[in-house]
Amino acid sequence: HRFRRPRKLRLSSRPVQDIVSIDERPAEVADRTVPGHWEGDLILGENGRSAVGTLVERSTRLVLLLHLEGGRAAVSVEAAMRTAIATLPAELRRSITWDQGAEMAGHAGFTTATGIPIYFCDPHSPWQRGSNENTNGLLRQYYPKGTDFTGIDAAALDRVADELNDRPRKRLGF
Repeated sequence: HRFRRPRKLRLSSRPVQDIVSIDERPAEVADRTVPGHWEGDLILGENGRSAVGTLVERSTRLVLLLHLEGGRAAVSVEAAMRTAIATLPAELRRSITWDQGAEMAGHAGFTTATGIPIYFCDPHSPWQRGSNENTNGLLRQYYPKGTDFTGIDAAALDRVADELNDRPRKRLGF
């Protein structure tokens, strides 16, 4: 036991700096009345080597899948998010809620470039992004755990997103 030492968490070792807590989101985000507020996450592929990004709009449940060509690094996630968000009208670009993963280390640059604030959930609290977690479960019907996403192109992800967006949902009155 002589080699056991308490681990100290250094603030500089955290990959995501200067986060804005989910508690600071406007009230309109929580009641889902105004469209344009998104929840995001990554779905990891086989052994965590590949990933697909998911963005889900909170009120309409619109799904955007992000093709990450450069893996799950912060640079490629930010580039894919900018590309996906640029296709949307301005009234659907209000905010994004994400977890505190290392893939969002470049969130400040994204917010500066697009004007879209990014809010972060509390650690180990996936229920704070419930729409996204539900959508990730639906997406696993198409891509089960262990799928290698490197062989899946953007067109295939767009087809799956279209199927998810056309799927009747009880929450939306079928």
